[in-house]
Amino acid sequence: MRRIGKLTLDRRTLLRGMLGGAAVGVALPALDIMLNDNGTALAVGDAIPTRFGVWFWGNGVRREHWVPDGTGAGWTPRAELQPLVDLGLRPWLNVLTGFEIKTATHPHHSGMAGIMTGAHYQQVGTTRDTIVSTFAYPSVDQVAAQYFMETSPTSYRSLEVAVARFRGTDEGTTFQHLSHNGPNNPNPSEYSASAVFSRLFGMGPTSPQIALARRSVLDAVTDQVTKLQTKLGARDKERLDQHLSSIRNIELRLAAPGSACTTPTDPGDHPDVDGREQIVETNQAMSDLMAVALACNLTRAFSVMFSTAGSGVVIWQAGASNSLHQINHDEAPPAPTVHACVVFEMEQLAYFLNALRLTEGDGVLLDHCALLCTTELSEGWSHSNDEFPIILAGKAGGKLRGDYHYRSTTNENASKALLTVLRAAGLPLESGFGYEAGYVTEGVTAVEV
Repeated sequence: MRRIGKLTLDRRTLLRGMLGGAAVGVALPALDIMLNDNGTALAVGDAIPTRFGVWFWGNGVRREHWVPDGTGAGWTPRAELQPLVDLGLRPWLNVLTGFEIKTATHPHHSGMAGIMTGAHYQQVGTTRDTIVSTFAYPSVDQVAAQYFMETSPTSYRSLEVAVARFRGTDEGTTFQHLSHNGPNNPNPSEYSASAVFSRLFGMGPTSPQIALARRSVLDAVTDQVTKLQTKLGARDKERLDQHLSSIRNIELRLAAPGSACTTPTDPGDHPDVDGREQIVETNQAMSDLMAVALACNLTRAFSVMFSTAGSGVVIWQAGASNSLHQINHDEAPPAPTVHACVVFEMEQLAYFLNALRLTEGDGVLLDHCALLCTTELSEGWSHSNDEFPIILAGKAGGKLRGDYHYRSTTNENASKALLTVLRAAGLPLESGFGYEAGYVTEGVTAVEV
C-alpha cells in the first residue's frame, strides 16, 4: 500500500453504505495511491492483475469479408473487421486465421465445444435429425477463474452476461450457454442489465425495484466520497470523478423511460419496440457494467455471450427479417444480409473493447486484459470448422503483441489460440492445453511477447 499523508488505501477498498435498507458497496478503480511510484505495479509489489474474458457471437462470419489482406503488422482489415479498426482498436488486436477445430464431427456442437474447451463435445442424446450435447470439460473462462481464485481471490469468481436473448433450441447446453463448469453444469449468463448492476453493487433483487430506478447507489456513499476526495491528489480526484460518473451514467440509462422498474423475469431491460429487440442498448449497458466490474477488480474472469451458438437472433438493424441462423441457410452467396449482420456484430464487439480501453482502471484497462473473441463456426451456411474466426484482444500486461495478423497455412489446431490466451492471462500451462485431438503443447508464438 502507498501513503499520502496519513492516508493508506488498499486495492480492495470499498465505499459502503445503506440504500433502502440494503447494504451497498461501491468499488474503486485503481488510483495512483494504490500503485507503486511508477504506476507499473500495485503498491505492495504485486503485478497489476490480468483479466481473462470471452466475447462470443454465434453463426460465424463471411470469409471473403473477414480474412485480412496482408499478414504481420502490415495487415489491412476487410469490411467485417473494419468497425474494430475504425474505433482505433488495432493496437490491441491479434487476428488469427487459417486455424481449424481438430475435434470436429458435428459443426455447431464441435465448434462450440472445441473453441471453448479444446475438446470434443459430450453427446447426451438425440433430437429430431440432430444431437443433444454438453461440454465435456470446463470452458476456458472457468479454467482461468479457478486459477485466479486459488492465487488472488476476487469478490466474484466470474461474471457471465448475455446480450441477444436466447430464442430456443433443444440441442443441449452447448447451444444455450457459453460458460460451463463441466458436463450439463453451465453458468447461465445474465440477460438483465439491472440485475447485473444490482449484483455488482450489493443490493440484490428487490421487490418492488422502483427505489433502484429512482435513487442512486452513489447517494449512499456521498459522505465517504467527499472525505476521500479531500485526501487525493489531482490525478486521483479526476480518475475517481470519472469512475463515479460512469456508474451514474449507467444508473441513468437503466432508469430511463422504457426500462423495467420491477425485477425482470424476461431477458433484458430494454423492452422490444414494435417487436424488435433493442440489441444496441443492451450491449452498451452490459459493456459499460463489465468495464466497471473489471476496473474495480470485482472479478478477473468473465464471459459475454452476444448471441448463442446457432443463434436465432434477428438483427433487424442490419436489415434482417428472420433469424441469423435461418438466413445462413436460406440466403444465396454472396449473402449480403449475413455479411451486414456480421458487420453489426463487430460494431458491438468494438463498443465493448472500446469501453475497456476508455475505462481508467489500472491505466488503460484493455492493456491488462487477455480476451478470446470468437464464434462456433467459420461460416454458417457451410457449417465449416476450418478457417476459424479468432481474435485475441488486449495486451495482457505486455504478454500479447497487438496489431498483428497471423495466418496459418497448415490448418493449425485452434486450441493453440486457447493456450496462448490462457498463458497470457498468467496461467502456468507449461505442459499444454486441450484434450485428445484438441491437445496442443505450444501456442501461437508469433503473437506472444
